[in-house]
Amino acid sequence: MRLRNIPGAKDAILESRYVVQEPKTQKGKWSQCFLKEQPVHIEVGMGKGRFLMDMARLHPDINYVGIEMYDSVLLRALQKREEMEEAGEKLDNLLFMRVDARELPDIFEKGEVQKIYLNFSDPWPKARHAKRRLTSREFLARYEQILIPDGVVEFKTDNRELFEFSLEEVKEKGWELLAHTFDLHHQEDMMEGNVMTEYEEKFSSMGNPICKLVIRQK
Repeated sequence: MRLRNIPGAKDAILESRYVVQEPKTQKGKWSQCFLKEQPVHIEVGMGKGRFLMDMARLHPDINYVGIEMYDSVLLRALQKREEMEEAGEKLDNLLFMRVDARELPDIFEKGEVQKIYLNFSDPWPKARHAKRRLTSREFLARYEQILIPDGVVEFKTDNRELFEFSLEEVKEKGWELLAHTFDLHHQEDMMEGNVMTEYEEKFSSMGNPICKLVIRQK
């Protein structure tokens, strides 16, 4: 659910050193945005950022970019990041940007991204909105324009209908399904190294099975 508009969120985002303000100008030059030239992984629809902050902490050898389109949600991530830094924890391998995911091919060059994470994305339940789903064939086509040739997409959701839709889209678009499960937390091999999101923790504690797929371009 989208957070309510928070007064001052837009200004706080514009002033934040954690946010890439004009990401389209970085196309082909993302290695220059970070202290170290390392593989780039992105999360599309990062919410309040907990997953990506945990990933950046666990994998300092990877550069992460969190993508969020709502000011109020991104503000929460910035506040959390500031609290971490005040506590003495710096994450030099993590940046954010406020953009619509449909603009990804204008922001990243082909081969600039090694991996894409999609966590508990908006299901857009109405059929006429299917192309807005982040696992639709329209979005898979966008990912093809920025990933390395064997780049991977990981998707987690508790929405069974969205997951089944995603499996069909993967098949129709000709991507390779590397792994999938309808009950992640009871599949030991796929739980290895799993980093939970806030939604994942919430829904799994309610007894909702978590679905996950891992795909790559053929």
